[in-house]
Amino acid sequence: MSVTISHKLEGDACTVVTSGEIDVSNASELRRALNEALAAEAVRVEVDMKDVSYIDSTGIGVLVGAARRASEDGKALSVVRPQRNVARVLSLLGVESELGVSQ
Repeated sequence: MSVTISHKLEGDACTVVTSGEIDVSNASELRRALNEALAAEAVRVEVDMKDVSYIDSTGIGVLVGAARRASEDGKALSVVRPQRNVARVLSLLGVESELGVSQ
């Protein structure tokens, strides 16, 4: 499975754009990108998941861990525009509010 990740910093916000499928084989790439975004000057980090068709528990764990680190650092991390199936998994696992999921 493959994933493409990029990020852009604009003012006090950083958007991490993801596409493809996020699973155990590539979750470290997402972790690295989120760590870089959180280390930047951004106060808000948005993870745009519009083009993510699948995410497994490892990927969700990376998101939750990053959200917790952001909160500890006085920053905010949110997941934006997840596809319906990804949003459903996040909802079923009860992490929607922790990840600030918004359509």
